[in-house]
Amino acid sequence: MVFPAFLFIVGLSAPFAIQHRRSRGDSDGQLVGHILSRTVALLVMGLWLVNGEYIDEAVTGLKRVVWNVLACGSFILIWNSYPNTTAKPLVTGLKITGWIILLTLAIIYRGEASGRFQPHWWGILGLIGWSYLVGALATLIARDRIGLLTLIWVAFCALSMLAKANLLPSAIRLIPDAISGGTLAGLTLGGALTATVFRVCLDRGQTQRMTIGFVIASLLLIGLSIYTRPIWGLAKLGATPAWLFLCSAFTLLAFTALHWLVDIGGKGDWFRMIKPAGTDTLLCYLIPYFAYAVVMLAGLQLPIVLLTGGVGLVKSLLFALLCVWAAGRLNQFGIRLKL
Repeated sequence: MVFPAFLFIVGLSAPFAIQHRRSRGDSDGQLVGHILSRTVALLVMGLWLVNGEYIDEAVTGLKRVVWNVLACGSFILIWNSYPNTTAKPLVTGLKITGWIILLTLAIIYRGEASGRFQPHWWGILGLIGWSYLVGALATLIARDRIGLLTLIWVAFCALSMLAKANLLPSAIRLIPDAISGGTLAGLTLGGALTATVFRVCLDRGQTQRMTIGFVIASLLLIGLSIYTRPIWGLAKLGATPAWLFLCSAFTLLAFTALHWLVDIGGKGDWFRMIKPAGTDTLLCYLIPYFAYAVVMLAGLQLPIVLLTGGVGLVKSLLFALLCVWAAGRLNQFGIRLKL
């Protein structure tokens, strides 16, 4: 549920982000440029991290954890939102340093069977990048027209089913699977559609009507998941239509519940501790790479009891909270990623 929920949230943020930039006077051309730059940034990060998964440490001369630390450190140098007090020449120098490190890593890289640096697959961040591209462009084109955005979402749901039925022309397979497969982009588009309906209903004072609509939509999505599961199965790795529908339903219900709890119930303070997870999600995602490097290079190994079962789940939760706390602390020292 974590990955599909994040894709859904990426879509949720798109209408608000685009509206904010339009209020600042950005033209459609500027918005497209911003969307493309964010997409490229995510693809670059995904590409470098996924190559780390296939690295031949002996031939490359770097341990996998060192590769990941150098790559993630470069991402921070390049895409950090530096404080206004930081000298511009210093900022430029740090960004250039980050790019030089990435290019050097790509040049010296050797993978399995001495393979060179290449897109084995796009990685988690890359898949998010392609899905974001579709969701953001669709939101930009729709301009709060719920009907049009709904048609685009339905088209990608249909694309997901056609892809699993092997009914797509071979030429479409030239498009990255995160788009041509329909499922991942469908999750992001579902979030964008939800946020658009949310904004329109709030402006019209139709909160209760919106809530009822979201619940009904969730039930319909669950029904679609049940119907399509016997045909293509329910699988994350397979990105099946049933997985798309079920995850969309659960995230829509979670969004609705949080709206009533936070916006209407005023319980936003309950989540203050994990605020960095929402305000600097990318930094939270990168922090574990540094933590794993410390553990591996120090030769530390957790006892098996902390890695399995209920105890393992509690450990994972505490580790996640630690990463969020670390991101919050880094924000205070001027480290805050912004694509």
